Amino acid sequence: MKKLIAGNWKMNGNAAGAVALITEVENKITATSGILSNCDFVVCPPFLHIGAVKAALKYCDLGGQDVSEKGNGAFTGDISAEMLKDIGATYVILGHSERRQYHGEGDDLINSKAVAAHRADLITIICVGETEIQRERGQQNDVVEEQLHQSIPECADAENTVIAYEPVWAIGTGKTATAEDIRAMHAFIRERLSEKVKGGKDMRILYGGSVKPANAKEIFAVENVDGALIGGASLKAEDFLGIAAAAA
Repeated sequence: MKKLIAGNWKMNGNAAGAVALITEVENKITATSGILSNCDFVVCPPFLHIGAVKAALKYCDLGGQDVSEKGNGAFTGDISAEMLKDIGATYVILGHSERRQYHGEGDDLINSKAVAAHRADLITIICVGETEIQRERGQQNDVVEEQLHQSIPECADAENTVIAYEPVWAIGTGKTATAEDIRAMHAFIRERLSEKVKGGKDMRILYGGSVKPANAKEIFAVENVDGALIGGASLKAEDFLGIAAAAA
């Protein structure tokens, strides 16, 4: 299975900067021999920049950072799964810790969004992960198990769903879970997916939490790590491709 290298650009940049970034990313992919034999790529720019980024894509898939659980209709400010699909997206991130924290999104809502995304033939990247306090209390497995159970819809399978484990305490903090932390959690997630989801033993599980070129090789060497969901490092083409090179 190829590693999935997913870039979450979050709320950063302007249109010109987005085009410059994706152009540099694509050029580096072209210049890196064999990288496409080992890695699949997806970039998730802000909604306003999706059209501009799409025009420059050659090897990367396009993703959204969120989607509405509603279909087209009177929902001011929302973006439907059908709209994302229409503009060329094939992936969408759901349940990112920042959506859970700042927008109060719960597992039931994430489940509904995933159903809407699958209806539009989008691949969902469903995020799960514990806070620092929950880990200190030894609750990480209980938290992640509940998120998996409630967030993943019945229509999910290994073709239309990717899971991203993102320890909340390691996002944008510079902290990284140890290789043993990652191994234990990814093994736990694999076990639960195998029980819950059709083809769960083959579903991609990404790690997301301050992934950098310097630590990527160690992370990718861990069993059941099938790629990475990358935040800050995806805003620098050199770092983004450096992480991919470690996977290769």
